[in-house]
Amino acid sequence: MSLVPDHLRYRESHEWVDFTQEICPVGITDHAQAELTDVVFVDLPKLGSVKAGQQVCVIESVKAASDIYAPISGEIIAVNDGLTSNPGLINTEPYAGGWIFKIKPASAAEASAQMDAAAYKVHIG
Repeated sequence: MSLVPDHLRYRESHEWVDFTQEICPVGITDHAQAELTDVVFVDLPKLGSVKAGQQVCVIESVKAASDIYAPISGEIIAVNDGLTSNPGLINTEPYAGGWIFKIKPASAAEASAQMDAAAYKVHIG
């Protein structure tokens, strides 16, 4: 069974966002990384403004390439450069060292548009 932390919010496309921080880390869920298998490359997003649902980067694994979407609108202000040399952090630490980017939300109201942990658990079965 996949790990689904209660304090995060989730998109149907398997990105998570941490609204407990002023600048919100974003990554992919444990379920998503398990489906991808071994991540071998992360094309990190560009810094700047994004809209919720906008494709911002790509993760490549031995199995597939997957588009990653901004879970909320705002400004991407940081990327996880550690993924350049160690993309496998997404597999080993999807909710810690494997974060992909950090976003300054345009609106706190967008948090309610994301699934909570219970809804995401239902979503992934």
